[in-house]
Amino acid sequence: MNKKKVDRTVTNRERFVRGVYASMDEAIAARLHRLNIDEGLHPTCTEGCWHCCRFYILTNMAEAHTLAQYIRREWAEEQINELRVRTQQWHAWDSSRPGRRVPTTIDKPIDLSHYEDCCPLLINGTCSVYPVRPAVCRSHFVCASPLSCRALNHPGSAVETPVALASIVAAADSCCKAIRDHVEQAGWDYDRTLMLLPHWLAIEMGWDFGLSL
Repeated sequence: MNKKKVDRTVTNRERFVRGVYASMDEAIAARLHRLNIDEGLHPTCTEGCWHCCRFYILTNMAEAHTLAQYIRREWAEEQINELRVRTQQWHAWDSSRPGRRVPTTIDKPIDLSHYEDCCPLLINGTCSVYPVRPAVCRSHFVCASPLSCRALNHPGSAVETPVALASIVAAADSCCKAIRDHVEQAGWDYDRTLMLLPHWLAIEMGWDFGLSL
């Protein structure tokens, strides 16, 4: 049986976004270092803490394209099929919330009994696309207990709400603007390309339960 050939060509858009990410990571690392030196602050986010992955993650068409290219290039067909299932579960979960309408593309109920309402790209508590995670993920750091991020998703939680390091977000601003400019120079209204990551994921991967662009 012939395996499906994967196009490993790096597109200009992908190359641009990954270059911006490198600059963003450098700027964030420098700001984190300065916060530690000047104020003794350091983020309490640790590997294995993924409550922020339960947030609604907004991203744009340039970052979504980069994500999809990475997945097609680096993932095996079985991994992509499993991601498709998780993404469809997210869509079904999101549509099942009060006031939501089930999409006509979902023709039968999807079992959500063991579903964790989190980003489909999270696997065993770890981001499976960490090198190309969106800007909003790269710049999210808290200085309270990492568990505090859970409070935003569970209003009844007794845990304090997270204290985000706003200066880290500010350090990433110029890089985020570069991505915005890139999208608008391509003739798109940037704000209209902002969608939740699972929606963009379905569109970029060509799955039939996604929204139309």
